[in-house]
Amino acid sequence: MADRMTKRICVYCGSGVGGRDGYAEAARTLGRALVERGIGLVFGGGRIGMMGVLAQTVLAGGGEAIGVIPKDLLDRGLGLTSVTSLRVVETMHARKALMVELADAFIAVPGGFGTAEEFFEALTWAQLGLHTKPCGLLNVHGYFDHLIRFVDHAVQEQFIDSANRGLLLVDDSPEALLDKLDSWKPRVVDKAVWATKLIKDAPDRSLG
Repeated sequence: MADRMTKRICVYCGSGVGGRDGYAEAARTLGRALVERGIGLVFGGGRIGMMGVLAQTVLAGGGEAIGVIPKDLLDRGLGLTSVTSLRVVETMHARKALMVELADAFIAVPGGFGTAEEFFEALTWAQLGLHTKPCGLLNVHGYFDHLIRFVDHAVQEQFIDSANRGLLLVDDSPEALLDKLDSWKPRVVDKAVWATKLIKDAPDRSLG
């Protein structure tokens, strides 16, 4: 089925479970799907919220769960210590960099500021050609509908290149989203050509 080898997926998820039972259940469904496919989980190392639900589901099914957590958060008692491996880092920046390094793909499930920020950093790095790993939103109950409309509006207003719109994969089904990540074909970016085109095509309106 898969055209690419996905050993581990980084899932960005929040420290809360939201106001609907369906959000946590989607995390459980995703966790079970990862175990069934033999795909390891990379996550933020927390024991609460969507992070805890997802990781504990993976662990209960006998799967691999690698947590990456800043020492400050671990010291506050927020870490899930029963994981396969808990990587303790000094800063949030180090946490994000290590999560990207450990994973072959990225998924965001419903969350808040941190979830969006971490996912969009991974997506931006794909746009820049810093990695060739797929990025997907698990759009449970239409949670990301407004965010997707924002992206489409940014494309329409020419702040996001239409060619880069395909970097954002979306589905409301964990299984279907995993299929999309597996079958995604990375776009080869010539960084020098990309930078030259960016400068050439961008109208300089800054001088009025």
